[in-house]
Amino acid sequence: MLIHPTPDELDTLLGERVLLLDGAMGTMVQALHLDEAAVRGERFADHHKDLVRLTDILCLTHPDAITEIHRKYLEAGADIVETNTFNASPVGLVEFELPPEVVREINFAAVRCARAAVEEMNARTPDRPRFVAGSIGPTSRQMAISTDVEDASRRNVTFDEMVESYQTQVAALAEAGADILMPETVIDTLNLKACLFAIERYFEQSGQRLPVMISGTFDPGGATFVSGQSVEAFWNAIAHFPMVSVGMNCALGPEKMRPHIEELSQIATANISCHPNAGLPNEMGQYDLGPEQMARQVGEFVENGWLNIIGGCCGTGPDHIRAIAARVRELRPHRKSQLAPYTRLSGTQPLTLRPESNFLMIGERTNVTGSRKFARLIRDDKFEEAVEVARQQVAGGAAVIDINMDDALLDGVAAMTRFLRLIAGETDIAAVPVMIDSSKWEIIEAGLKCVQGKAIVNSISLKDGEEEFLRRAKLIRRYGAATVVMAFDEQGQATEVDDKVRICKRAFELLTSKIGFPPEDIIFDPNILTVATGIEEHDNYAIYFIEATRRIKEICPGAKVSGGVSNISFSFRGNDVVREAMHAAFLFHAIQAGLDMGIVNAGQLEVYEQIPKELLERVEDVLFNRRPDATERLLDFAETVKGSGKKGMSEDLSWRQGSVEDRIRHALVKGIDKFIVEDVEEARQHYDRCLKIIEGPMMAGMSVVGDLFGAGKMFLPQVVKSARVMKKAVAYLLPYMEAEKVASGLETQSKRGKVLLATVKGDVHDIGKNIVGVVLACNNYEIIDLGVMVPCEKILETARVENVDVIGLSGLITPSLDEMVHVAKEMKRLDFKLPLLIGGATTSAKHTAVKIAPQYNDATLHVLDASRSVNVVDRVLSDDLRAGLVAENVALQKQLADSYNQRQVKLVPYAQAVAHPFATPWSSVTIDTPAFLGKRELCNFPLGEIREFIDWSPFFMAWELKGKYPAILADPKVGPVARELFDNATQLLDNIIDNKLLTANAVYGFWPAAADGDDIVLFTDENRDQELTRFHTLRQQWERKGQKDFRALADYIAPLDSGRHDYLGAFALTAGLGADALVKQFDADHNDYDSIMTKALADRLAEAFAELLHRRARQDWGYGVDENLSSDDLISEKYRGIRPAPGYPAQPDHTEKRILFDLLDAENIGLSLTESYAMQPAASVSGLYFAHPEARYFAVDRITKDQVTAYAGRKGMSVEEVERWLAPNLGYNH
Repeated sequence: MLIHPTPDELDTLLGERVLLLDGAMGTMVQALHLDEAAVRGERFADHHKDLVRLTDILCLTHPDAITEIHRKYLEAGADIVETNTFNASPVGLVEFELPPEVVREINFAAVRCARAAVEEMNARTPDRPRFVAGSIGPTSRQMAISTDVEDASRRNVTFDEMVESYQTQVAALAEAGADILMPETVIDTLNLKACLFAIERYFEQSGQRLPVMISGTFDPGGATFVSGQSVEAFWNAIAHFPMVSVGMNCALGPEKMRPHIEELSQIATANISCHPNAGLPNEMGQYDLGPEQMARQVGEFVENGWLNIIGGCCGTGPDHIRAIAARVRELRPHRKSQLAPYTRLSGTQPLTLRPESNFLMIGERTNVTGSRKFARLIRDDKFEEAVEVARQQVAGGAAVIDINMDDALLDGVAAMTRFLRLIAGETDIAAVPVMIDSSKWEIIEAGLKCVQGKAIVNSISLKDGEEEFLRRAKLIRRYGAATVVMAFDEQGQATEVDDKVRICKRAFELLTSKIGFPPEDIIFDPNILTVATGIEEHDNYAIYFIEATRRIKEICPGAKVSGGVSNISFSFRGNDVVREAMHAAFLFHAIQAGLDMGIVNAGQLEVYEQIPKELLERVEDVLFNRRPDATERLLDFAETVKGSGKKGMSEDLSWRQGSVEDRIRHALVKGIDKFIVEDVEEARQHYDRCLKIIEGPMMAGMSVVGDLFGAGKMFLPQVVKSARVMKKAVAYLLPYMEAEKVASGLETQSKRGKVLLATVKGDVHDIGKNIVGVVLACNNYEIIDLGVMVPCEKILETARVENVDVIGLSGLITPSLDEMVHVAKEMKRLDFKLPLLIGGATTSAKHTAVKIAPQYNDATLHVLDASRSVNVVDRVLSDDLRAGLVAENVALQKQLADSYNQRQVKLVPYAQAVAHPFATPWSSVTIDTPAFLGKRELCNFPLGEIREFIDWSPFFMAWELKGKYPAILADPKVGPVARELFDNATQLLDNIIDNKLLTANAVYGFWPAAADGDDIVLFTDENRDQELTRFHTLRQQWERKGQKDFRALADYIAPLDSGRHDYLGAFALTAGLGADALVKQFDADHNDYDSIMTKALADRLAEAFAELLHRRARQDWGYGVDENLSSDDLISEKYRGIRPAPGYPAQPDHTEKRILFDLLDAENIGLSLTESYAMQPAASVSGLYFAHPEARYFAVDRITKDQVTAYAGRKGMSVEEVERWLAPNLGYNH
């Protein structure tokens, strides 16, 4: 029988069959129903702290019960049982304030409990040995991030304290007789590294080595629960340790864990374990995934060849293990993956140097010896500003950042520790590995104790002899880092090629043969030294480095070569043009020789091929010592790069050979306005009256346009272009026509009818309205466009004064619907007899039938889009056709109203809805901490960056071209028009971006938050004792088939009494500053096409900016760091979290925008609210950020008066006022 297996023996067994781990200890203990007194027993009856949550203490007070739990799991089929020691370390028990000796007692007792059950089972089945795994939990203290909002560098425990704590538990478990050590539920990789450090130190001191199983805990996005490290980055950080297995447990059920365990099985070279929860807890805190269902799911993992060890975590019991055992009994285990020996590093994200990888840039500006600015910030204690230097390096392309705190005026250990802790909380910086750079070992070691990823040490050398060199290298390996080895030995720094190669070869052989240091984690620095110093011996330093690099790569296979690139150009300090050219040229040649990486200023590096030839010649003369006067020639030389222009494109002007009438018709049909003024003037010379030009060739052209549009052979963008040409021609002719009228008394041709159009009060959106106006004008209707935010009184007064034939109302936001009802009521009260047209994105035929039409006695017609407007207006103004249209409309509206009123809709009482919210297991759900609290403004944000996030499909919809981008461009029917429209849009967008015609501003932020019933309370700071403001949410009440809950947005925030600290984000942005001025410019030129295009593009930019900002917010919040989403994925919202806005289905109350704007000081970035809470500029977006992993959009829909009353009370508003704002959502008549 295999007793106390060695790591190799257990590894062999795992290659032969799948081993079963037990299920949840906590689940089984809960079933014992032990109260506080029972848990304490006699020994701890008088202890001054509650112990009911300390399951581990039962090993002392109820050992038989614990043994029985182990027995049940073994009888169910488990091969490995975990000791009941999850919290049994000094740090893990600190909150319970037990005597120090209890730590060792609990671990010994726990092993005895498990061992007793294992020995019983081994006696019964000697051919199948069972094992005891010593469970080591993560403790409640973490090192990778701060939990203090006031000080991001603060940690409530140190690496050394964690090592001592873990080693105490490890020693107790090992000496008590555990077969395996199992650090599990790892939520912070730095904590795990401390644990592994302790284990390795104990093995070294005791001479005993046990198999070690490691199990991490990941969120649904595949990041460690607290420290936000991706699966591959996690593996890279711990791969140095000789573990028997690595795996995942807790937090997720099998389905959510599936993609992450698959990834781990492919990238890890150890055996793979998996013990997920039985799904996620339901609203009652119970786990619903039954044994058979769970066995079926995890069985697939084994069938797919992903696992060697399978078991269960929270919610699983013996029945789950029994079912899993039956499912996997005949299945083969995972075969360990074999990975190429690449250099693999990590921050929160992995970094792998593959043979095909480009040169790896290491940012140099976070170095007090190389950057005066950074040194000044650190000396002045401006660490937060110094963090921005690191951020700039990452943004500039640095894949690793070099951090050096070697300054005589600094406490290097403290500075390194503080800075590394600060950047750990910055998601963009923390993503990349760090290079811990110091000539002092104590600073290097302090840095290694602060990084959760796999770092690079810079550096060690043979300067202090072989013994010290190997001691430090061994520690670096134990901390899980790669290392730079300088070309130094006991005789000093190597400058000649042979010395560089000799020292590096000696170091390589010592590291690989003496302590097993992997070649791929050895990075040689053969010393880049300064050239052009005026000292002849220095003139070949660049050549020496390049040649040494070539030879080192040959004789030290697998090792990498690096260097401090800026050293080469120190002689030219102050001349950035020359320095950047020198760096680029040196790198070009050194990379060809085998240089893998280098410390450079990532934001300042010239492109080799773009270096002016004369400058490059002089630089390379210096680098390769090609002439004796090279330095002097280079010092005298500096030149800038010159740009180039563009060639214009030719156009087909053959149509210009036709008659003037043909040219005018062609221009109108094709929408070409370039020659229209000169052609109309030519026509004026041949016609006796200008009116005949309009009635003749111009109307002939527009008739073709109308016929083509009506037949579906011409599309809205083309119609608008034609209208632009028409308006420009008419504007030119108008003064002449007025003169003719005065001279002859002739009247101009009467229009077909007069149509008044207006966007109703409080609403600023008018793209659709403008398009309708253009289309109707093209069909010879006179248009009176009152613009946006038009009060009812002005609409009706103008209608009477101008004696219009039709009134058309437009609106986009939901309060506009209520305003339209108001206008209809006023038209009835004032005895209007005009047709009323209703249109806009939020309007519908049903709403018009149910809410608007009953308020007015004349025809009230919903117009779906601009293409329908001509037919509707034609018919409603025709003596012959009007009656038929009105009858059809009345019948349709009756049908729609009846359908609406007869719907079987059950609205539950508000109290019942409140009693059944969307339930969250707040004790275990992921709650990420944002990187900052408060708000940040982004002003003059680059439109070019926003452009990449544009969703073009709604753009085509605005022009009534149906189809999804980019497929619409190839559509056989509308493709040519869509392509032309898209080309015009991109040209205008290029102009807007190049000439900064629009301005994009944003403000966003995060605040500590908690749910208080259906309200969301925001606090001023992390103390959470002072309320800053609160948002009010509405709850669903419509009971639909299969519905289990009634949601409110407050359900996605942890309640006040949950014991969890949650957060809420908020944002407001605009891309429309400057749009009005640009539109006025186009309107003045009678250019409807570009006027409408400007508004459409501004809208698209605003929505794109919202998508971009949401991605940044997710990254700032931590949970979006691992996203790798395409533009289509972003458009499809395939990310965690939502950004609902006041006035939309999940919170239809627009008045909440005022709270949002006050919180963000949104007016500071140029935003404002109308009296109906529409945002100005129109191209603006605002809302809230929710990070809840299960958050999704929903519609509140209709609500009852009891909720309206409660809501009014919470908001301090009258019921009547709330009813006015929520009129479309009221489930009752008022």
